[in-house]
Amino acid sequence: ATVKLWVGGGIRHEVAEGDGPVNALDAALRKALQSTFPTLDTMRLVDYKVRVINSEAATAAAVRVIIETEDDQGVWGSVGVSENVIEASWMALVDSIEYKLYKDEQAV
Repeated sequence: ATVKLWVGGGIRHEVAEGDGPVNALDAALRKALQSTFPTLDTMRLVDYKVRVINSEAATAAAVRVIIETEDDQGVWGSVGVSENVIEASWMALVDSIEYKLYKDEQAV
């Protein structure tokens, strides 16, 4: 997977491989953010679920991706919804990372 992000005042363009597209996306996202946000090392994805929301739409159905993540302080969930499972996964991954960064900022 390839990600291109604006991080810490500059553009980060990273590429990573994984055991499937979502794992590769997660690895590339973390790679792009790691030097600016080193506490991301402490978070681990512990569960990943995909559910079809409107099954009558068949292959055009929207899906809900639910990710459960943990760190040394606890467990939290994040959700992404889209007709594209990769986009829904991206939304849930980003939400999980944003929550982790918010949580760490509040602890300071």
